[in-house]
Amino acid sequence: MPLLTILSCKILQDEVVHILENDPSVDEILVVANGQEDDFASKLQKTGLKFRFLSPDRLPDDTESYKNDPTRYSVMVYMVELALHEFPKILKTEVYKLLEELSKYSSGILLFYGLCGNVFDKIETDFEHLGTSCPVRILRDETRTVDDCVGATLGGCSEYLSTLKKFSDKGTFLFTPMYAHAWREIMRVDPEKPDKTIKMLRKVNEITGYKRVAKIKTGLSHTDNFDEKVAEFAEIFDFEVLEIEGCQNIFEDCYTSIKKEIVGC
Repeated sequence: MPLLTILSCKILQDEVVHILENDPSVDEILVVANGQEDDFASKLQKTGLKFRFLSPDRLPDDTESYKNDPTRYSVMVYMVELALHEFPKILKTEVYKLLEELSKYSSGILLFYGLCGNVFDKIETDFEHLGTSCPVRILRDETRTVDDCVGATLGGCSEYLSTLKKFSDKGTFLFTPMYAHAWREIMRVDPEKPDKTIKMLRKVNEITGYKRVAKIKTGLSHTDNFDEKVAEFAEIFDFEVLEIEGCQNIFEDCYTSIKKEIVGC
């Protein structure tokens, strides 16, 4: 059976864990030890999932037996640095490089990404040249690629648009558990001078009209202290806290689809 690679933003690591813990047909989980895997590996351990670390420098040799073993279905997970989101063009360049490289060792690749500022709008077309040897797929709903990780967690593009319209009277941050965990990193709060950065963010929020933060209830519990992290964020910026429902449908459906494409069942 083949080797499926999941190339994922670190924000979606909980969703990757969810996929793996609910697929008993996975014979082996491989995690690329590229310096971005610590939290993800810890969550796999807490879930009771066994895995093997692979060195990014030895992927050609270490993955050969998995891709060519007709009796086993393996999943390799490669986490991508979160900070790249700040620079969409660099993010696109790095992900495209990874796809070209990982496609040499994979039977198929599923990106746990959305459009991310439209930089991935043509990614499946751009990698059509790989054909059936290594199909490249990205998170999609029934009509198109989802906008981003929040859109995927809400269930797709129409659900995302509906949510944005619902909150159109006031600016609202939409937090998943991992977003709440990493908001300081995402918003580039200087750990050496946090007060200065937060003061600037307060001014930006005032100018742009942001007044609320909404917790997206994903149904997952792999990231600790979600409520506490959101409460901290709300207190810092004097925000109202709301709750909205999310789901795992997009992740499950896209995973099932590419698995069927490369495994045949």
